Amino acid sequence: MDFHSKLLPVPRRAVFKLEGYHTWCPTVVKAEDGRYHMLFSCWPEESGHHGWVSKSIVGYAVGDDPLGPFQFQHFVMEGSGQGWDADVIHNPTLIAYGGKYYLYYMANYGNGEYWDHRNHQRIGVAEADHPGGPWRRNEQPVIEVTPGAWDHLVVTNPTATVTPQGKVLMVYKGVGEGPLPKGGAVVCGVAEADHPLGPFRKVAGPIMVNPDNDWSVEDPFIWSQGDRFYALVKDFQGYFTRTGVSSVALFGSQDGINWGPADQPLAFLRQIAWEDGTVQPVDALERPSLLFENGRPTVLYCAVGVDPHRDLSFNVAIPLQA
Repeated sequence: MDFHSKLLPVPRRAVFKLEGYHTWCPTVVKAEDGRYHMLFSCWPEESGHHGWVSKSIVGYAVGDDPLGPFQFQHFVMEGSGQGWDADVIHNPTLIAYGGKYYLYYMANYGNGEYWDHRNHQRIGVAEADHPGGPWRRNEQPVIEVTPGAWDHLVVTNPTATVTPQGKVLMVYKGVGEGPLPKGGAVVCGVAEADHPLGPFRKVAGPIMVNPDNDWSVEDPFIWSQGDRFYALVKDFQGYFTRTGVSSVALFGSQDGINWGPADQPLAFLRQIAWEDGTVQPVDALERPSLLFENGRPTVLYCAVGVDPHRDLSFNVAIPLQA
């Protein structure tokens, strides 16, 4: 698959912002009402970009066109106030299964300091009859760290798809054991379950490993198409995309467990090609997710950080060629 060749110019209306907030992590489904439902991460603008780690909540917006505009409706999930998910809900990703919707997310707690919150990240799941909620969340993480393993310190960035056999396949980011506060290698691994609520069994990891740098990949998005699985992942160093710069790589897998870079591994660079012919370089074009209609991806959603400080952020919808 040549994913890069599928990217089409972006209309200016295909931008979602929320006044007073940073927005990130878009995930969109088309519901039975024929409308497009977006969940997204957001946190107060005055807290700066790094506010995601201690202040993020999940919002909900709706549109009649997959490219937008989307209209903000309400907030659907925030920290519970106590325990493992006390402070933050972040990295939402939606799947539909058995007439219901399932939301995977990262949650954390901490003392207000960046690394303390970062190192308490765990993965949760919630269930709802409608993308706008109400969401019924599991009381405990659906994915926990494994002491001494590749995901010893942190588990986050969940992405899931339903396999042709009806199982739920998850790829997620983990951080291994290493000198604090950063810990060890940043890589991904695989878990699977018979139902979206779990329990999940860890079946592979680490995967997508850059042998030259511990900061390999993050922000995976996986899907099943034809007889293969595919993944979009942020390639920190441009090792897999062969670009030498931070970019997004395409991986493929026959079984969802063993992954390798695609023959054409560059999915996209950190730039937006607008419909008016302008090509805008940005500091971040990440957290990729796809909308599927009639079994094929039609829109790529990403979070955008415009400048190195990411003082301005928004979500963008990039149309894809059939």
